[in-house]
Amino acid sequence: MRQVVASFEGAIAIEEQELQPDALAQQADSEELRLLARLRNGDEAAFASLVDRHHNALLRLAMAHVSDRSIAEEVVQETWIGVMEGLDRFEGRSSLKTWIFRILTNKAKTRGVRESRHVSFSPLAADDGSDEPAVDPSQFQTTGHWAGYWSSYPQPWDDNTPEKLLLSKEGTTFLEQAIEALPPKLRQIIVMRDVEGLTSEEACNVLGISETNQRVLLHRARSRVRKALEKYIAGGVRPA
Repeated sequence: MRQVVASFEGAIAIEEQELQPDALAQQADSEELRLLARLRNGDEAAFASLVDRHHNALLRLAMAHVSDRSIAEEVVQETWIGVMEGLDRFEGRSSLKTWIFRILTNKAKTRGVRESRHVSFSPLAADDGSDEPAVDPSQFQTTGHWAGYWSSYPQPWDDNTPEKLLLSKEGTTFLEQAIEALPPKLRQIIVMRDVEGLTSEEACNVLGISETNQRVLLHRARSRVRKALEKYIAGGVRPA
């Protein structure tokens, strides 16, 4: 969870486009082509390696769609079956990882509908707290010359106590619970971006949403988790 902690240090992270140097991108493309060739030739070791690399991430993403772990595990198994059956149809328009995540998301949505848990990404519905501010208004002056300025500055996120708290076992547990408490579509985007490390382009591809929607959803998710973490760091709450 270290990369998740990094996403919340200081202010809420500003979205950045993630680019690889050309040489690294070409190397990654070359390696993926070789892996794809091995998979299509029925190389069991290559498939086992692919499962080892992505299985836990797929399970976490499935859990963002369905609440029951056993159902999430079934969705992941269905995903791997879909990967095996669809390898010959994979056209390389996205990375292999993005394609696999897309299969998982589609199957999880289908299962979610069956379990009456599906949430559409099309409208940014009001029930996700879209009107709530990213920072608690009580932290700002409301009257006088300094209206709109901080009334009390947020606790600094430095390399001393806050980070150590978050990297502790208890802190990690609280962070996981804070993410789990998010509405489904916010949980899905933060798991993809801050837990699994997908780029904004990959997340949009997997979820079938626009870049603007992705930024809005991620901002809301990070804002909610940050608020929860501030309470934890201040000592007001502890993991359940």
